[in-house]
Amino acid sequence: MNSDSDLQIAGDILEVPHLLQPPREHPATVAEFVGLARSLAADRSQWEHLVRYDAASRWYHRLRTGPGYEVWLLSWVPGQGSGPHDHGLSSGVLTVLDGALTERTEHGERVLGAGAQRVFAPGYVHEVANDALEPAVSLHVYFPGLTEMPMHPGSQLRPAAAAPVACAAREAHDEHDEVDTVSA
Repeated sequence: MNSDSDLQIAGDILEVPHLLQPPREHPATVAEFVGLARSLAADRSQWEHLVRYDAASRWYHRLRTGPGYEVWLLSWVPGQGSGPHDHGLSSGVLTVLDGALTERTEHGERVLGAGAQRVFAPGYVHEVANDALEPAVSLHVYFPGLTEMPMHPGSQLRPAAAAPVACAAREAHDEHDEVDTVSA
């Protein structure tokens, strides 16, 4: 059996640029929105200098807008959380940039370390909180752009069972290339 990869057998696609699709100026598919979030996460120069921490409330900054989407940068000091909510008619991609965040849903909770991503559909109810001992930063892409964020104060989201998670949570949840997709 030949051990050469398909790339070696077929040749380098970059050598035939007329076969490549031109990149879109703005994302249009879920995969492209995930890709946008990953590329922004990887380029710290686009967001790191903007981050601020506010002990009184979560800090947020609209990083980018485009046709049918917007990108938000959020910081979370220990103990801050969103409360149970959904995103109205918007779908979204949540990417943890620094630190660790805990996501609670009716199915339980999970710690999301730096690099973890969650993709969700309209109507998906969750709560996001910084249960760790260090600040966290996250990137949120909403498509279409966020027009409402209904709160669900009576929802039965599963509470945290343990004390705050130390910074070791980042190593315990090493899923930098994993994207979780969830629906309402």
